[in-house]
Amino acid sequence: MEVDLLDFLVPVENNKTLFVWNITSDLTEAHIHERLHTIFSSFGPLYLVKVRPNDPLSTPGFNGMIKFYSAAQACKAQQSTDGHMLFQNTPLKVKLSSKQTPHFLSRSRPLSHARCVELANHCLGFNGWTCDIIALKELPGEEKEDGKEDEAGVSGRVHLKLGCVVQISFPHHGVSTRGAAVVEDILAHAGPEALLQKRRSLHRLVRDKAAAQAFSTVVLVLLGEGKVMVELRRSAEHLFSEEPEGLIQVHDQNRDQVENIPVDEDLWEHEDLDLTVW
Repeated sequence: MEVDLLDFLVPVENNKTLFVWNITSDLTEAHIHERLHTIFSSFGPLYLVKVRPNDPLSTPGFNGMIKFYSAAQACKAQQSTDGHMLFQNTPLKVKLSSKQTPHFLSRSRPLSHARCVELANHCLGFNGWTCDIIALKELPGEEKEDGKEDEAGVSGRVHLKLGCVVQISFPHHGVSTRGAAVVEDILAHAGPEALLQKRRSLHRLVRDKAAAQAFSTVVLVLLGEGKVMVELRRSAEHLFSEEPEGLIQVHDQNRDQVENIPVDEDLWEHEDLDLTVW
């Protein structure tokens, strides 16, 4: 039986990336993107599809990049499409990437919340998983060493800091895991309405980050014929051994740690905040 593994991490491995050449210039970039997505998504869920014009000094046309979550699905797609006329009258060249991933990009990073939801729904269905908030609290802002209030409070600014713990459950598999996050922001001279809107925004943000952290401990085992098993990474089993009481026990995951990492445009795609309400 052929077994494949999918995890909720940004795919950076070369064996998950395909490059497509020999795309003719008589098609629009939008049409090519749509056709590539349709063709290659039939082999498995895609993290990224990009289309770019060829270099001005080379033959007119386009080239594309396809990034899979699964190395096995990327390999199968490459073997099935290379040299075929998929949507034009000339054959395409489809090859696995040989580009070396920079060291600072080679470490695993959790997917965004929106991508986690997309991948989970694709593999497990909309009713295959649930997300519950275990704890959501506003935490006290940092204080100076002398115990006096932070300058933000003295100057009339408001320091908001929220912590959240969520539980992702897979009821058909009897598996659940937890994730946690902390987010904070400072508002200068904010009125009641602006403060309320910012607090709501941070509630969504910290919840989504905690959910993404929980998903990063999950591995989907694809057994073929639509059968899926859910497993957890052993390294995450000790993160939450007890129910959170009193102050939240959090795994600090500030925005700067995830979003301000310098990245190659080819390996990372900026994502807007998903405001889906559970």
